[in-house]
Order: sequence, then structure tokens, then C-alpha cells
Amino acid sequence: MALYSEDNPMIPSVLPTYNRAPLAFVKGEGAWLIEADGRRFLDLGAGIAVNALGHAHPALVAALTEQANALWHVSNLYQIPAQQALADALVEATFADTVFFTNSGTEAAELAIKMARKYWYEAGTPREKIITFEGSFHGRSTGAIAAAGSEKMVKGFGPLMPGFVHLPWGDHDALRAAMGVDVAAVMIEPIQGEGGIRPLPDQCLKGLRDLCDETGALLILDEVQCGMGRTGRLFAHEWAGVEPDIMMVAKGIGGGFPLGAVLATEKAAQGMVVGTHGSTYGGNPLACAVGLAVTKIVSDPAFLAEVTRKAGLLRQKLEGLVASHSDVFEGVRGTGLMLGLKCHAPNADVVQAGFTEEVITVPAADNVVRLLPPLTLTDDEIAEAVRRLDRAASKVEADAAA
Repeated sequence: MALYSEDNPMIPSVLPTYNRAPLAFVKGEGAWLIEADGRRFLDLGAGIAVNALGHAHPALVAALTEQANALWHVSNLYQIPAQQALADALVEATFADTVFFTNSGTEAAELAIKMARKYWYEAGTPREKIITFEGSFHGRSTGAIAAAGSEKMVKGFGPLMPGFVHLPWGDHDALRAAMGVDVAAVMIEPIQGEGGIRPLPDQCLKGLRDLCDETGALLILDEVQCGMGRTGRLFAHEWAGVEPDIMMVAKGIGGGFPLGAVLATEKAAQGMVVGTHGSTYGGNPLACAVGLAVTKIVSDPAFLAEVTRKAGLLRQKLEGLVASHSDVFEGVRGTGLMLGLKCHAPNADVVQAGFTEEVITVPAADNVVRLLPPLTLTDDEIAEAVRRLDRAASKVEADAAA
């Protein structure tokens, strides 16, 4: 079949909603991806922060294999021991009193929205407004795109779910002015991922927690991309010393297997009684067996300390890279192993040049290249990654001069 294009409108068998790179990976080993032609790519994208422990981690392979040999799926009509074990582990390690398992971050966003509104309904003083922020990303469902609100996300998909108030990123005056008694919740990423690796300063997150406490609004944190050890703490909000009422988790928690979760306090979750929400696959035995293995590893203080150490080493080397290629890069931003290279050159050119040098990066808004490597990246792999990025930057410079 001929390839789909504007000149040849025959649609392919896979719906063409992705702008895919001409790469087909057939095997993964740690921080490496092997292309069908045998080339080895150093993976600094980790499936967009999903493969937290790299590809084919032995503990995850063992957990999945053991569970697959025993039981795959029964539905939530019955008790699921692996689900209970993972919920207990997450409650033990976090602020949460209860957990609902989903298959993705988008599904987690949908429940977080429902939970916040149901809380106020049951309180007898319904509040519907949920404050979100410019540059945010909470998934691709109709509710999640309404929450983000950007034209790129919502154009052509109306009418949108009402009730969201979109504020500029970092505008404290606008936030305080919007925080009336009709606000059900504030939903925010401690570090924007798709928005360009923009961390919310600790003092701002503390102030937001205080503001929610003043007005009664619930604080919903979207830690789908920045959670599960990526910043050197199990969850990014821990650096600020605050706790949310509701938190969305996905990506890294499954280590590559589809898994998401909503964590909540007993107070925030009190409206979600039997029949108010459900999922056929959410919390299935396979996903939860893998998720439990991931959680045991990444919640280990020694593992998190290593993430912080390696993040410092990588950032130091990236600062040198920026200094060596000031026409290509403007600076480094981010926290832990969730870093961004703010570019002068088009970020797409940098990503493409990386493919030539067999290193994988991920583009983001604000002309940023995201670096979201496996948390298991070694020191030698860090050095090799920066060498490859250096060659990629040189290629961008040479192409610009040609």
C-alpha cells in the first residue's frame, strides 16, 4: 500500500495521528534500544519517562513472567492480591490513604476531576471550577484537553467539558484573584513536562498549598511524568515539604507496562463510593505485579540518592555542552533526571541530529529538548550520552552554516 500523504489520501491501517521518526526498535537492553538494522541507540527518552528502570530490567521481567504464568485478568468484580499489595505499598510510602488503579495518566486525570467535584457535591456546597495553568498537559481525553485548554489541544473537539479556569503560568496575582469560594480544586504539574520542563519553585508550591487551605479547594498534583523517583524523591512535591489531596500517577510506575493510579486522602476520596467509578483493566494482576516491583526499587532511599547523584553529574556535563554550543543551546532546566535543553536552534533539528548520532531525546514546548533517561543510567552512559549530544549539536551548527 502506498504511504499516506496529502497527494495520496488513502489512509494507512494505523491511524496517522503521530509524526513518527523512521526508526523501528526491536529490542531494548537497559538504557539502549536496538534498531531493526542493528544500530544501538542510547535512550534518553525512556518511552517519555515510562521506562524508569530501563528496558528489560530483570526484576520486572521476573515479576511479569511469574504473574503471567499464574493469572492475567479477572476484573474488579473480585479481590486482586497484587493490586492490594501495590496499594498498600503506595499508601505506606506517600500521603495517601487510598488508591484507585487505572491504565494511564489520562484515565487518572479523569478520575481526579470526578473525585474533586464529587467531594464538593457530597459536602452539600457544589463547587465545579478547577483551576489549571497555561502550558499544562493532563492527557488526551475530552476532559483532559479541556483542563489544558490550549488551542493545539482543543481545536476542533468542542464542545468542551466546562468548569476549567486557565491561568498564566507563574502569575501569582491572577491565581489569588481566581481563588474564590466556587473553586473545587487546583490541578498542576510540579514540573511541566510537555510544557517545556518548567519546575514550579518550592516556595510557589508551598504558597499554593496554603492558598488551597485558606479557601478549602483541593490540591491535585499531576505527577504522571515527574513522579516515581525521577527527581530524586519518590514524588516531586516532596522537595517542597507539602502534600496534595489528590495525585495522578502513571508512566514510570509501570516501568513500561500500562499502569496509572490516583492517590488520595480519605477526606478527598470520601465521595467515591461503590458504583461511582470503575475500570475493566485498571489494577489488573499483570500491571500490579510489575508496578509493585518498580515501587519497591524506586522507593529505596539508596536508589533515590543515586538518582540525585547521577542527575548532578549529568547536569554538570550538560552545562559544559551548552557552553560549547551557545548557538544551539540557551541553557539547562529541570530537576533530577527530568531535564530540558532550552534551544536557540529549532528543537526538532536537535532531536533529528540526535537520531543521526544514535541518541534518543524528546521534544517539548518552549523550544526545549527533553532528557528523561532511565533512572538506572550509569556514569559511563552519562558520559557517552553527552558525547553523542555534542556531536549532534556540531551537526546542527554545520547544517546551519551550510
